[in-house]
Amino acid sequence: MNRQNGQHYIVTGGGSGIGKAIAIRLADEGAKVSLMARNLERLQAVVDEIIQGGGQAQCFSCDITDQSAVQSTVQKAVDTFGPLRGVIANSGVGGANFPGENDRFDIVIQTNVYGTYYTLRAAEKHLIQDDTPTHMVVISSCLARFGVPGYTAYCASKAALLGMVRAFAHELARRRTQVNALCPGWVDTDMAWEGIDGMAEAMRITPEEAYKMAMKAVPLRRMSTPKEIAGTVAWLLSEDGAGMTGQGIDINAGSWMG
Repeated sequence: MNRQNGQHYIVTGGGSGIGKAIAIRLADEGAKVSLMARNLERLQAVVDEIIQGGGQAQCFSCDITDQSAVQSTVQKAVDTFGPLRGVIANSGVGGANFPGENDRFDIVIQTNVYGTYYTLRAAEKHLIQDDTPTHMVVISSCLARFGVPGYTAYCASKAALLGMVRAFAHELARRRTQVNALCPGWVDTDMAWEGIDGMAEAMRITPEEAYKMAMKAVPLRRMSTPKEIAGTVAWLLSEDGAGMTGQGIDINAGSWMG
């Protein structure tokens, strides 16, 4: 299926997990994919995999909390692969934060909120203006929907992204740009398993016991997979997703039903 044939998308945080799955899915559909993240080695491994599979991809090392770096990196991507059909803002950091000298609140907000904003604004300037919709997709979280003790920064940052998406959707509607967010729950990624390990350590139980406990709060009793998230993104970017804008899509095995 080549429904994205020749279209150019930027994917941030494309070196692993959800971002990697999205990049591979879009490349499989014929898109040219530009990957951005801090870890260039991991990005290059994904690029190599895409190219070996017959796709087109490039990557750039970039810290999304640095606004000027984001702007220049997006420009480099466009200089090589052309104007953008869309951007998937996936980069972010997770984990708990607690009051005191080592409170991580600032870095979580700077990365997840400021970094996403910088990414969307930089990409906005390079979106194609024609008769076909363009896209912004933001990866939020089901923790935007409810609170978790010890995760004040993460919950706040992911909730902020939903407000950001709704505002961007209004701003860019006349340009036929669709702006949406996904709110995954537990996804089988390194970040999720770090969370499971943190639960296990805090509760003095094994990771296996922590996993079983976490899944009890999930109606489908399972983690989602990165490929499932990528499939939802691919749908949003296709003709089948026409008319979807300003939405937070809850793909989280029933962790949140609203």
